[in-house]
Amino acid sequence: MALKIERTDARTWPDEQMKELFSEGFPEFITADRLVKDYLGRVREYFADLNLMLVDESGVPVASGWGVPIRWDGTADALPSGYTQSLARAVEGREQGVEADTLVVCGAIVTPSLKGRGLAGEVITALCRAAGEAGLARVVAPVRPTTKARYPLTPIETFMAWKREDGMSLDPWIRTHQRLGAEILAAAPVSQTMTGTVAEWERWSGMAFPASGDYVIPDGLSLLTVDRSADQGVYREPNVWMRHR
Repeated sequence: MALKIERTDARTWPDEQMKELFSEGFPEFITADRLVKDYLGRVREYFADLNLMLVDESGVPVASGWGVPIRWDGTADALPSGYTQSLARAVEGREQGVEADTLVVCGAIVTPSLKGRGLAGEVITALCRAAGEAGLARVVAPVRPTTKARYPLTPIETFMAWKREDGMSLDPWIRTHQRLGAEILAAAPVSQTMTGTVAEWERWSGMAFPASGDYVIPDGLSLLTVDRSADQGVYREPNVWMRHR
């Protein structure tokens, strides 16, 4: 398959192609991060050169990835708390004239019919190349370990240390980054915070929450905390910080 990289804003993509590309992306509750909504529009405006599409020979998008530039001193303690704070730091840094030196890979997605063919790795590689072209010396990523949803009670610090017999991570998405030379840097226990009403969480999860308390939810990497008296559910999503060479 002959593939090429294009900027996402290079053209207008047909709705049906975008719907197919993102049809198996993330759980619906991901959109409940209210802080992300405050920054996403400016992210798309400011950093369009770091929002890429992998396109096949017929011009159909088969994978996509994007990131934001931040200033970071290279130490684990100075990392953003996760995905959301990366967006905030990038946008606010841009508006304050801070010179960025690090790319944060925020996401990569592959069309469902082509998963397992290494396209996610190609997108990440393209983003690393774009970082170099933009003069960014480092590349990091707050990785969302999908297998963690099978172990929602396990702390992310414990989970990220689990390995297979070959020494690679138990989690396939972490392994994708490892195969590209990335190393685990640190846990991001609260990479995102999603909030919503009880009714919203019942719709997003397909579950009922008859009492206040902690619940395991489908695709949740940690527990959902429901407070019926406040009509609110709060879910804090853990990620794993990884650094690419």
